[in-house]
Amino acid sequence: MANVLRENLLIGIGHPLLDITAMVDIQFLTKYNLKKNDAVIATEQHQNVYKELVKEYPVTYTVGGSIQNTLRIIQWLIETPKVTTFFGAVGRDDLSNILSDKATRDGVNVNYQYVDKELTGTCIVLITGKSRSLCTNPASSRLFKIEHLQIPANKSLLDTADYYYMGGFFLSVSVDTVLEIAKIVVANKRQFLFNISAPFICKNYKDALLEFMPYFDVVFGNKSEIEAFAEALQIKSSNIDKIIVDLAKWPKIIGTKPRIIVLTQGENPVIVGIEDTILKFPIAKIEDEAIVDTNGAGDAFVGGFLAQYIQGKDLEVCVNCGIWTASKIIQKIGCTFEGKALYK
Repeated sequence: MANVLRENLLIGIGHPLLDITAMVDIQFLTKYNLKKNDAVIATEQHQNVYKELVKEYPVTYTVGGSIQNTLRIIQWLIETPKVTTFFGAVGRDDLSNILSDKATRDGVNVNYQYVDKELTGTCIVLITGKSRSLCTNPASSRLFKIEHLQIPANKSLLDTADYYYMGGFFLSVSVDTVLEIAKIVVANKRQFLFNISAPFICKNYKDALLEFMPYFDVVFGNKSEIEAFAEALQIKSSNIDKIIVDLAKWPKIIGTKPRIIVLTQGENPVIVGIEDTILKFPIAKIEDEAIVDTNGAGDAFVGGFLAQYIQGKDLEVCVNCGIWTASKIIQKIGCTFEGKALYK
């Protein structure tokens, strides 16, 4: 049954970031111990990445943050303002003004927590061919506090949403916030949508994933993330289809709706697991010269998927919209779009 679109139907909580993107050679990655198709949190060894990047390569600045970008994509596709609400922490600086203005223009209801004495977070996106490497300095975005959600106006938003979308990165910020969302999901019979975010999350926050997995209704990840997730849950198999089925059948707190596992793998088919069923959806070929930046592909896919999912559309429609959306975004720098989405 189709759901009626309304304000605050879906809440996303995550890291609002400014993306700084450049096309580099493999030697640049090697110099800073970075890998293709990987995501790391910046450490001392990465402190000169930005300085050298802007000196040696042309860079592009775009709105970033995985969860925030997915919400922007949803708004682009559905064209109804404020169906999505975003919570995250930023600094009191020009960068947060840019992020807020852009996300608001894109239709997202932005509810930032402003942090004093810390800058707005950034994500350096290094493109090598069709691959990308992410090096994130979370800065203020890692300082989000659950108290921001307890402000009466924000609590009202939290209590009236039907869907909640978060990523694994947030486990490093506020487990209390994740637990609060889990409690709301159970109390109100809502849905918890989760993006694994990166393989290292599964190693560093294994206990938290074990605790929260029973609450997840939909889980998104690429192949390496899904495999790392399965390892964290002690699912012992090298067969990706079996891994997906085992994850889909992992016990749920609310058992009325089967869990959906969605695995993306670039130009290879999207694999979806629900109960004992595995579904595979082919990806239309895009010529290499048309591909500009794959960094936003995952966020765009999830945005396309969820734009249909929150309207109660069939799984096939959700996946195909995700594929279509990702195919458009990878032909631009960053998670950017222009005009109306023409998906039918």
